[in-house]
Parts: sequence; structure tokens; C-alpha cells
Amino acid sequence: MQTMTEAEAGDKDFERLSEPFRRELLAYCYRMLGSVEDAEEVVQDVYLAAWRAYDRFEERSSLRTWLYRITTRACFKALDNSRRRPLPADLVAPQTNSDAALDAPTREVPWLQPIPDFLFTTAPADPATVVVERQTMRLALIGALQQLPPRQRAVLILRDVLQWRAAEVAELLEMTTAAVNSALQRARTQVPVRRDELTEPAEPQLRALLDRYVAAFETADVDQLVAVLTEDARWEMPPITTWFEGRDTIVAFLTKQMRVIGPATLVAAAANGQPAFAVYARGGDGTYHPHALHVLTLTTDGVARIVAFHGASLFPLFGL
Repeated sequence: MQTMTEAEAGDKDFERLSEPFRRELLAYCYRMLGSVEDAEEVVQDVYLAAWRAYDRFEERSSLRTWLYRITTRACFKALDNSRRRPLPADLVAPQTNSDAALDAPTREVPWLQPIPDFLFTTAPADPATVVVERQTMRLALIGALQQLPPRQRAVLILRDVLQWRAAEVAELLEMTTAAVNSALQRARTQVPVRRDELTEPAEPQLRALLDRYVAAFETADVDQLVAVLTEDARWEMPPITTWFEGRDTIVAFLTKQMRVIGPATLVAAAANGQPAFAVYARGGDGTYHPHALHVLTLTTDGVARIVAFHGASLFPLFGL
């Protein structure tokens, strides 16, 4: 009968004890980096580094804290070699002329990426946990975090999102508690993290709103579009820097776009704890092709923001 070696037993222990933290570490990296691809790469590197160092883990802190320490250092290193990830509204003023020519797609910009809900949601989870997960992954918050210096970003996430104590964050980041509190206050002035109720409408109003949104694009119904958008709505289209603000301007722009794109069909998805739709446009051959991924911000007054990520690059990430 073969017996397990001490090294093999250690490998098994590491896998069993560390695997439950993988999903939350991915969410942490995504909040830090604004990219699913970068976050997945960092987490993979972190687990490899932690596995190699596991025999030197002295349990002076919890395994979770130890993994967060390795992960934070890896995120800082990744941020040293990358630029911040914006959305179009972070770069230029809104276009007020719906007839203006769109800027050419800008591939040189490392755009903020959306994340599929299934990559960060935990199961089973109580309803309160689900609400917090959704609130703290919303696209607007992730975009705002990217404007902070890396250390302020980490402090804000650890304190206000993950609810770590100041002393724990100080130990993790090798800072004084006073320095952590100072960094947190500076970060909060730029990025308030709200943990109260979502502003989304409750069912069945939410479902009716989304149904009208789908109908507006699938039938090119301008009246439906007017009905779902808020007066101050935003429409963004990365990797195109041009974006529009205001219901009338957006509707005027999309009315022309719908005629150019032609018939479309929408498939429901979920990104950053928000409703999303994969938009497929019918080509000249009669088949439907990936066109864009729409991530919606809803309020009780309607759809307040649409980030339409153009192109098919995100479709495989969402299993589409």
C-alpha cells in the first residue's frame, strides 16, 4: 500500500485550504486592476507562488491574510507595469452633436473591462451577501477605483469593501494605522463606497424596464427607447472614445445607428452585478454576429447609463 509523502500531503493541504479563497481573490484583483484577464493572470501567479512557499507559512496570520498579502504585492507589481483603465467618460467631454463623426476605435487605451457575475458571486450566499457583492463590483465603482493611486486603492477596498479593520490593513500593507486612516480618508473623498440599498427598481418594474429595452433594439422602436432612458442618461462605446449624454442626444444618435446596423437580437447576461445584454446584429448573409455587450445602470427612473463594449472580444469571457 502506497503512503503519501510529506510533500504530497502538504500539496493536498494547500489545495484544500486555499481553494475556497480563489473566487474572492479574483474579485479583489479585478477591483484593483480593472481587467478580468489581468486579474486571472495575477491569481494564477499568486497560487503558484503561495504553493511554492507553503512549507514556510508559519501561521502567524490566517491563510486568508497570507494569501491577500501575496496578492496585494502582485497587484502592485502589475500596476507598476500598466496604465489605469478608463471608460470614455473618463477621457473626453460628451459629444453634444448626434450627427458628429465618431472617433476611430482606440486600441491603444487599456479599457476597463466588465466582469461576468458568475466569476465573482459565491454560492451558497445569503441575500445580504449577494447585495454587497453586486454593489461593490458595479462598473462605476470599478472605474472610479482606477483613478486612485494603487496603495489608496488597496486601502479603500480592504477597509470599505471587505470590511477589514485598520490594524489588519496596516499589517498587511506594512503601514502604520494612522497612515492607513489617512489614505482611507483621501480615497473616500474621490470614491465613496455606498453599502446601502441598490437604486435599481424592484420586480416587476425592473423586468418590465429590461423587456422594453430589448424591444427597443430588436424592433428599432424609438418610442420604447425614449420611454426607458432617463433624461440625463449616458451612452458610452469603448473602444470608441466618443460618448453621448442626455436622452434626446442618445436617441437621435441611436435612431441613425439602428438603421445602419439593421435587425438585432439581444441575449441576457449579467456583468458587475448589473443587467447586461449581448447584442447580435444580422449581417448581409442573414446570420447574426456579435456586435456589442451592453452593461446597464438602472435607477427607479429608468436606464441611466449604458456602456456598450463594441466588438466580439468579450463574448467568450461571458460564455457567449
